[in-house]
Order: sequence, then structure tokens, then C-alpha cells
Amino acid sequence: MKFFAILSRYLNRQLLGNFFMVLFAILGIILMFDSIETLRKISGRDDVTMWFAAQLAVTRVTKTVEIVLPFVMMVAAMITFWRLSKNNEFVIIRSAGVSMFGFLKPLIIATFLLGLANTMLFNPIAAKMFEWHEVLDYRLDTHDPNAVLFSSKGLWIRESVGEGKVLLIQAKTLRQENNTLWMRDVSITELGKNAKILKGYEAYFATLEGNTFHLKDVKVLEGGKPVEFLMDYAYQTSINMERIKENFIEPDAISFWQLPETIAFYEQAGFSARRHWMRYLSLWVSPFLLVGMMMIAAIFMLQNTQRGSGILMRVVLSIAVGFIVYFSSQVVYAFGVNGYIPIWLAVSAPTLIILLTSTSMLVSADEV
Repeated sequence: MKFFAILSRYLNRQLLGNFFMVLFAILGIILMFDSIETLRKISGRDDVTMWFAAQLAVTRVTKTVEIVLPFVMMVAAMITFWRLSKNNEFVIIRSAGVSMFGFLKPLIIATFLLGLANTMLFNPIAAKMFEWHEVLDYRLDTHDPNAVLFSSKGLWIRESVGEGKVLLIQAKTLRQENNTLWMRDVSITELGKNAKILKGYEAYFATLEGNTFHLKDVKVLEGGKPVEFLMDYAYQTSINMERIKENFIEPDAISFWQLPETIAFYEQAGFSARRHWMRYLSLWVSPFLLVGMMMIAAIFMLQNTQRGSGILMRVVLSIAVGFIVYFSSQVVYAFGVNGYIPIWLAVSAPTLIILLTSTSMLVSADEV
């Protein structure tokens, strides 16, 4: 029992050490190229500071971590298994009566826990950073003063209507039916220069049809005081349903813990939450994907050791299979987003195939 405890600690230390070494090396390279690309985009822009450019590059890093994590795990596992084979440690461990799965068990547990930590602890940080990056990128690429935000907190719209006049539109409760947006607790505020409040409209109920907000039970305010009460009022804007749908918050900018609330909000409001469901379920599946990538490395770096295959060939095969898995999962994911296949199948199928295939191959190797 003590032998297995010592062995587990040793193997986990090797794998995690290599994992963070590869992760920081890849991130350094990616950050360098991202910085170069950012500098290229801002060249000739007198309105963009170096501090802004640095924020733009850094806030993208956490999202990149989530994308490359499966590859980082596979490369780290390849290095770990190669070193164990090179030093004949794997042969000694097997000679001590440890089965292939007995050898891999502590690594599988450590990899799975690392995946859970990524989903539950790191993802909220990555989502917040990506949200910040989207805001910075929007400021860089457009001078459009208009903005639309649709989230679980409701609807918020800022619209410039010329001559220094700005509209702020807010609604707390929303629902879409037959391309009409139904809202409650609606307020429309007209702002002048220096954000001075010119006029306001508060309505208990409203609908958006085309480009017109149809307000019901309206209270008109001037100087913050009610001056008129209207049963109906039609307020013309440039906002429509298509514009609102285009400004849904990206699923990647919503944390694992907030996604269920956001999904419920979109579905209750009558909008499709398919992309958000895909994101949420993929975060649950990601620890299993990391385990699958680690087992792919084990297949090529350990099983073929006994057959005398060259290290270069094993590395090439591992990387090739890893890329095939990644691109096939992206294709299946796209099918799921577009509704061609069920969400659960699009999210779980690639990872399930990896786990079943790698497990069966390792079982066969154990019987040899």
C-alpha cells in the first residue's frame, strides 16, 4: 500500500511539473504573437495607448489557456512517459507487478481533478477576462456610440440620435413571441450634452415591434418629476429584434456558475439558448477530454515502447491523433450548434470515443 502511495505521488509530481512547464512555454509563445498582432492593429492609431494594447493582449490569454489545455496535457503526458521509458522506470514498475491501469490510475485521477479545477475555478476568471477583452476589442474596432446589452440582468440599450442627444433604454423582464419583444419595467431616458437628463419615460409594460417601442401606462418625466401620464405612447428608435440578437453575450464570456441562470433567462424569454447549453455541457465534459488526451499519449509512448518503435514516430503519431481528435470534435460541435445533431451527442461523442478506444487499446496491451 505504501509502495503505491509513493508511486502515485512520484508520477503525479512528474506529470504536473511537465504540464505547467509546457503550459507556460506555450502561453509565452502565444502571448508574443498576440502582442505582435495587437501592435500591428494599432499601428498608426494615435488614439490607442500602449497600456490599452497590453490589456488587449493579456485579457485574451486566459481564453487561449482553455483552448490549448487538452494539447498541453497530451504533450506533458508524452514528455512524462518518454522520460519514464528512457530511464527504464516504466519497465521496473511493470516488473514489480503493477498493471497498465494500476500505473495510470493516479495519473487519471490527477488529470481529472485538474480538469475539474479548470472548469470550476479557472473558467470564471477566464470568462471575466474574455468579457473584458470583447469590450476592449469593440472599442478598438468601432467608433459606433451605440450599444446593446442583453443578459440575465435584462436589456440595456444606448443609442446616439444626433446633435449630442443620447437615449438610454432599460427593461428588466423580457419575452419574445412571434418576433415581438414583450417587456416590463421599461424606462427610456433622453440625455443631452454632459449627460444632462432632458426627458424620461417609464412604463409598466411595452412591446418592441419593428423599430418602435409601444409603451403602456406611461409616466413622462422632466427634471426627474412626473409631468404627464399616458395610456399609450409609441417611441421610434433604430433598435430592432435582429440588432438585439446580434448582441447576445458570447457563451465564452459567461462563467460556468452563471451559465445555468443565463440559459434559464434566455429560454424563459423565448430565445434559443443552444449555444449556451453547448458551452455549459462542454465544460462538464472537459475533465474527461483531458483524461482522454493523456491516455492517447500513454498508448503511443508506453505501448509501443515494448515493440521498439522510434521515439520520433511515436511523437508524430500522438500529435497527429491529437489534432484529428481536436478538429473532429470542432466539426461535431458545429453540427450541434446548428441543430443538425442533439446537443448531448455533439458535446460527448468525441470524448466518449476517445475514452472507449484508448481504454480498449490499453486493456489489450495489459493482456500482452
